[in-house]
Amino acid sequence: MAEFKKTAIPVTREEDYPQWYLEVIKAGELAENSDVRGCMVIKPWGYTIWENIQRELDQMFKDTGHVNAYFPLFIPLEYLQQEADHVEGFAKECAVVTHHRLSVNSEGKLVPDGKLEEPLVVRPTSETIIGASYAKWVNSYRDLPILINQWANVVRWEMRTRLFLRTAEFLWQEGHTVHATQEEAMEETYKMLYVYKDFAENVLAIPVIEGEKSEAERFPGAVSTYSIEAMMQDKKALQSGTSHFLGQNFAKSSKIKFQSREGKEEFAWTTSWGVSTRLIGALIMAHSDDNGLVLPPRIAPVHIAILPIYKDEREKETVFSYIREIKTRIADLRLFERKIVIHIDDRDIRGGEKNWYWIKKGVPLKLEIGPKDVENETISMVKRTDPDLKKYFIPRDKFIFDLIETLTGIQNDLFEKADRFQKQNTITIDDYEEFKKVFTPRNEEKPEIHGCFARSHWCGKRECEDKIKEDLKVTVRNIPFSEKDEEGKCIYCGERSGKRVIFAKSY
Repeated sequence: MAEFKKTAIPVTREEDYPQWYLEVIKAGELAENSDVRGCMVIKPWGYTIWENIQRELDQMFKDTGHVNAYFPLFIPLEYLQQEADHVEGFAKECAVVTHHRLSVNSEGKLVPDGKLEEPLVVRPTSETIIGASYAKWVNSYRDLPILINQWANVVRWEMRTRLFLRTAEFLWQEGHTVHATQEEAMEETYKMLYVYKDFAENVLAIPVIEGEKSEAERFPGAVSTYSIEAMMQDKKALQSGTSHFLGQNFAKSSKIKFQSREGKEEFAWTTSWGVSTRLIGALIMAHSDDNGLVLPPRIAPVHIAILPIYKDEREKETVFSYIREIKTRIADLRLFERKIVIHIDDRDIRGGEKNWYWIKKGVPLKLEIGPKDVENETISMVKRTDPDLKKYFIPRDKFIFDLIETLTGIQNDLFEKADRFQKQNTITIDDYEEFKKVFTPRNEEKPEIHGCFARSHWCGKRECEDKIKEDLKVTVRNIPFSEKDEEGKCIYCGERSGKRVIFAKSY
């Protein structure tokens, strides 16, 4: 007889991965769909994760010499028209403001009124509007470099939306820099890509592959685009950060010019780079399990949830006095320069419900403390990363002494688990029939988890990439920096190839 195992999430990853993803978000109280088509409400738990992402990344930006500013949400249509490739790349996703007020019609309904002389595009990305400011600010080589980031929202009118991964409005940061030379701009482009890699691997505990995007996947108007690609538990890729070398394309369209040291007028060299709330989707799909969210301690809103257990007011006072003592002793501890966040859950609900509440929210450590713990000077601890959610009874002093090591161990374990998964599912494939077999689900109506990161040769031709995408919904995720030059044959057409690339299905 098959063993029955109950899970906190009503549908498992194996049964229905897309629905499992949505159920984890719901159970963890991260976000919900809003009444505005394609938009989401980010709930406090989800927004705190975003705040923690902001805090960590913002410091990394500042440590590399960048400062924050803010630019308009609205972009004049003419700005986008100045850069043909850029406007073509975003044209189908743009939300456009055409009127500036509302009036009441004869039926008593509000209708748009006051048509604008020129439509305004709601920011899909800010290269053009920021370029207009930079053109005013830059006159001489002495004004360079400009190293600015902004935290903002953007709107891209997506037809098919999914919480965190693809919504009409989302939150992000976008860095925009200006340089006097091509070499300086390229150095910036690479530097920020590696800032993202550092953040993804050391803060989010998600291993990534860094490399250059193909022409088909390049940012509209860029000379070259570089990305970090992460593998989710369904073996699909999630682009988790991009850095773009824009050459002089946007400088020419925005007229960002400067007088060089030699007294010549030259166009500047620019870059842009960004990550978004999509990283929360990456966190969910890289680490979570069939009991809900699993969070790395460095990004978790709460490190320790404490569940007091008592029968009466006398026991309550004893237990809370013990908990306060633990909190006081932990107060000076730091996990990567961050205070340990403790939440005491004293809600008047059943213990089982309270227990699963914190498991589903992904808190790294859950403690239960009752009168016997006070008497024995112990605590009952559950590590969220333990597959069996086993309780460990630990002396209080040992728990406090080992706490930073315990949390660091959870952080490292999550990365190592995700890294093993990525490596186990990164396969070298040289035969297109094998390639098709790997990327074809055995059940079209209900595709199970399938696919991989395929290390395969590619001739570099757009036609081959397009045909593979058409046949299998598989794309070149990037051309990894780690891949060495190697003679081979294109997985699709058989023509000469000098290097392997990463093919995968993606979000």
